[in-house]
This record gives sequence, structure tokens and C-alpha cells, in this order.
Amino acid sequence: LLALLFLSGCGLLVPSVNTQLSELRSGQYSLDKKHASLIFKIGHMGLSTYVGRFDDFNAALDFDPKNIAATKLDAQVAVASIDVNNADLAESLRGSTWFDAEKFPQAVFTTVGVEPLTANTFRFTGNLTLHGVTAPVTLDVTFHGGADNILTGRYTLGFSAAGTIRRSVFGIDSYIPMVADDVAIEVYAEFQK
Repeated sequence: LLALLFLSGCGLLVPSVNTQLSELRSGQYSLDKKHASLIFKIGHMGLSTYVGRFDDFNAALDFDPKNIAATKLDAQVAVASIDVNNADLAESLRGSTWFDAEKFPQAVFTTVGVEPLTANTFRFTGNLTLHGVTAPVTLDVTFHGGADNILTGRYTLGFSAAGTIRRSVFGIDSYIPMVADDVAIEVYAEFQK
């Protein structure tokens, strides 16, 4: 442990991250669940923004930096894994008034198109199936680069993504407008080859 702390203090454990998209490795990638977060933010009574997360989700990325438009992302979220740091509220959100997690246990996102915005940012258009309804959703994605991960021994890509969904589109419309209709989504993730 002391050796690891010494090496990290010397900068020897910091990977050389390549941020040039054309230099990243193509192929099939799987989500590193230990280095991924799925966060949502929603307005509450016009007074604050309530923040929560989902703890159980997975994704697969088919990535070709030379043909970014062909990139495919498929993600699944276990709706019952909602975490709002309040056990009673989380149980209510799993219930039939909100997500109805017993009847609709998974949310699924699948890309249908990728559009370049800048050198390292892209708009992923896809279909989100949530609460038994499928509707189009867009995510603005930033690729942070790729590197050989010295802790796992696997080549790793890092990215973040953000978008907004309107929950009423998916039939989750309780307490609008006291609880906002628009829900901001943020994803921070590493994918391993």
C-alpha cells in the first residue's frame, strides 16, 4: 500500500490519456460499473433542484473513432435501484404513482444515430423505453480520451453525457408542476475494451 501511495504521489500511476479521437482504439467496450454514475436532477416546488441517482445500470459501447456515426450505445437501468438518500421517498418512487418498478423493472436506451458537434463532443440520438413507453431522447456526449488502465490492465475510454427528458412523455406525470416535468440526466462513465 505504501508503494502504491508513493508511486501515485510521483505521478507514475497516472495513465497517459490520449484525447485525439482518431487515435482511440475501436472495438466493443463494456461499462466499468465501479467507475460510472447515472444522476438525475429535477426541480422541486420552484425552490430547489432535487438530485438522485440509479445505482444499478449497465451498458455496451460499439466504438469506431474513424466512423463515429456508426457508434452504438446500449444501456439498461434497473429502475428499483433508485437512490435519493431517503428510504421512504425511494420506496414511494418505486411504486405505482411514479416508476412502477415492479411492472416496469428496466429502462433501456439504444442509439439510433450519432452526430459530431466538435472534435470530442457528439449528439447521441436514441430511443428510451421507460415506464412502458418508448420515445426519442438526445444526449450530448463528451469523449475524454482513452488510455491503458494500469489498475485493470485494460484499455479504457472515458466520457460524460448530459440530456433532458420530459417525464410526462413516459406517463410519469404525478405532481406536475410542483415537481418539474423536465428531468436533467448526467452520466459519467468509463468503458473497458
